[in-house]
Amino acid sequence: MTERQQLIELLSARSVKRGSFILASGKTSDLYIDVRLTSMSPEGLSLIGPMVLSTIRGAGWIADSIGGMTLGADPVAYAASYASSFSPPLLRAFTVRKEAKEHGTGKLIEGPFQAGDHVVVVEDVITTGGSALRSIEAISKSGGTVSGVIAVVDREEGGREALEKHGYQVIPLVTISEVTQLTSS
Repeated sequence: MTERQQLIELLSARSVKRGSFILASGKTSDLYIDVRLTSMSPEGLSLIGPMVLSTIRGAGWIADSIGGMTLGADPVAYAASYASSFSPPLLRAFTVRKEAKEHGTGKLIEGPFQAGDHVVVVEDVITTGGSALRSIEAISKSGGTVSGVIAVVDREEGGREALEKHGYQVIPLVTISEVTQLTSS
């Protein structure tokens, strides 16, 4: 079984919830994918980190750092950063806050991100692309250049296309169709 197939099975078994949900995008859905139940597990981290790193390198993206909107992007970015320690060049992880702190340094981006970095934005799930666009805006305002966007799961609801219309290449590790295909069988 490939790593991709293993990830689809993990997401299907752990992260798919059925019911009535309001998504971060504001949309309602009878299907919720809580990727954190997979991405915060040892098995998920050990699959996602190398897959994200391989995706970045396979796309030929220049990347100094990786991150996205807290909380969903955090374990994905950290797993990829850790995986890079076994296969340099190293990739620094960071977090984009939903709001700047009102104390301390007042930063919107936390971690070793630096102005001038080439950045890969990560998402746990892309629905409309709104979170990724907010991350991209914060990164750009802080002097970073976005090389591309990686999502663990693409809900296939137009988010990837919305980001591509803004000029960003988006690569999902898997799609919602692939994940739910296992839960409906």
